[in-house]
Amino acid sequence: MRILIIEDNPDLAANLVEYLAERGHAADVAQDGITGLHLATVNDYDAIVLDLMLPGMDGITLCRKLREEAHKTTPVLIVTARDALDDKIVGLESGADDYVVKPFALREVEARLKALARRAQSQGLQAQLQVGDLRFDTDTLRITRGARLIHLPPIPLRLLETLMRHSPRVLSRGELEHAVWGDTPPDSDALRAHMHLLRRAIDAPGEAPLIHTVRGLGYQLAEVDAAAAP
Repeated sequence: MRILIIEDNPDLAANLVEYLAERGHAADVAQDGITGLHLATVNDYDAIVLDLMLPGMDGITLCRKLREEAHKTTPVLIVTARDALDDKIVGLESGADDYVVKPFALREVEARLKALARRAQSQGLQAQLQVGDLRFDTDTLRITRGARLIHLPPIPLRLLETLMRHSPRVLSRGELEHAVWGDTPPDSDALRAHMHLLRRAIDAPGEAPLIHTVRGLGYQLAEVDAAAAP
């Protein structure tokens, strides 16, 4: 993989570069947000490691500009010392795909980067998925609900596809975590944070809810008449 590391801590950046290089990956480093955005825009990377607290431009602003202005879809893994759920949701809403909380194991960072890169390469699958007025074209990754166009980052996208393919079955947290993260599940807040974003995107105010939390069992995507029964 070719990785961009945007991190202002030189020791941490050097540790990441050395660890990734030992495992056959190439890494570029930017120590401020402005340089990081420039490199992320003009080069093609398999994934980006992004710190939130950066000089010049913070990570949230950088990620939003990368998605909304540069229209880059490169997977972004946020590394942050902020472990509150609200902070994680803000990062994901900015366009990031996943996060790890400092201090972290270098092995976990590599595993998450590899998982993000694999998903980015394999998102053009097959088939038209539909539940109620929600449609998902897995060839073009176009998602609509009625006349409304929905944009999702890769992890909520994968959750949506998994839920739609198994609708109306209730999927456990473990099943959803395995579908998205494989054998390297994240901390306990990650699924909840991504489901929060997915629910907010799919179920707009005034629309009948399609995503349901089944207490003690997991999550379900189904029309109201089919919901609640596992």
